[in-house]
Amino acid sequence: MTFLRTLALLLCLLPAVPSMAQEEPTGTITTDQTGQLDADIAVRIREILGELGNYEDITVTVSDGVVTLRGTTNSLMEAQELDALVTRVEGVVAIKNEATETTDIRRRLDPAIERFMGRLEQLMIQLPLALIALAVFLLIMWIGSAVARLKQPWDRLAPNAFIADLFRTIIRIAFIIGGIVIALDIMNATALLSTILGAAGLIGLAIGFAVRDTVENFIASVMLSIRQPFRPNDVVEINGDQGKVIRLTSRATILLSFDGNHIRIPNATVFKSRIINFSQNRERRFMFTVGVDSATDLGAAREMALETTQDLPFVLAEPAANAWLGDITDAGIEIVVVGWIDQSETSLALARGEALRLVKRAFEAAGITLPNTTYTIQMERTAASSAANTVPEPPKDSAEVAVVAADAEGALDRMIDAEREIGDGEDLLRDDAAKE
Repeated sequence: MTFLRTLALLLCLLPAVPSMAQEEPTGTITTDQTGQLDADIAVRIREILGELGNYEDITVTVSDGVVTLRGTTNSLMEAQELDALVTRVEGVVAIKNEATETTDIRRRLDPAIERFMGRLEQLMIQLPLALIALAVFLLIMWIGSAVARLKQPWDRLAPNAFIADLFRTIIRIAFIIGGIVIALDIMNATALLSTILGAAGLIGLAIGFAVRDTVENFIASVMLSIRQPFRPNDVVEINGDQGKVIRLTSRATILLSFDGNHIRIPNATVFKSRIINFSQNRERRFMFTVGVDSATDLGAAREMALETTQDLPFVLAEPAANAWLGDITDAGIEIVVVGWIDQSETSLALARGEALRLVKRAFEAAGITLPNTTYTIQMERTAASSAANTVPEPPKDSAEVAVVAADAEGALDRMIDAEREIGDGEDLLRDDAAKE
């Protein structure tokens, strides 16, 4: 019974086998079938080219799956694009692209005119927004300029006028950048902002390397204007140059040498150099050296030099004067003498010279021989001749102390005051600023 059921099931399935086999193509493809396939391919390609609208002069022929394209296009690029377009059509075996660029000037200009008109139309659409964006940018920039021109906030926050101007410049730049961002946002072109900022960053980096010395000098000017290590008329030494300060500008420090010459030192050099300010303290020390004969009582000579210097009216009692033995030379022994003065009332150069004169006079009065390296040749002469050529003794120095007031150097101060009055008005030094 089971066998009969199985046999009946097989008989039911047998008719289905021929029907499945009939779905596969049998026999050879005839010429009519090949021609129909070529015609379908040609029609499909013509329909695609017709939809594109740029290939009206292109003719399409298909033979055994080989597509031949002939005619002219508006540009060589359009002719080359036909290969990629036709390759995507099913059934194409090969492509013979014989299309060329047209020589008709009118046809070649038509796409350019269309593009120009399209862009002009887009510009007319964007023009109202562009005008609104420009108006907003100008308004923000005007507000920034008005805020920067205010005097009270920036002068109160800044330690000097130079820093106040720097604050104003930063405010203007901040408002300008804000105006650009808002204007681009109105035009829906914020993506352009990142491109602009990237290009600005690269340009800024290149400019930074190119003007590195200028930027360094500018930063040094800012720091010096805040720290203020000197004042006008201060006697300073900077990088080996000594003189009195005229002014500090945004670019350089200007000194007046004691010879009356202008010394202009870049602020970057001033900031990095060792600065000696001789006017920082009222007390200042002078020093000189006196030589005595090696047979002299050195202790007595040193005490005499010390007492003579300390007894001078312009020498301060505190710090007290001092004297010590220096080097042994071929001419004798050196005695180094120092004394302190109030340089606001006493001229250093005049005080040193007057102390040296009076110490020498004291030595000569006490019979202390000063070294003399001059060689004298004496020749024998008759008594009458010797009496006639006797050299008179030099006159003695006066015991009175000369005037050594600081007014003697007032000419330099007057020159500096005149320079400051006729200058361009730029001076970062202020008397009320904190001094380093």
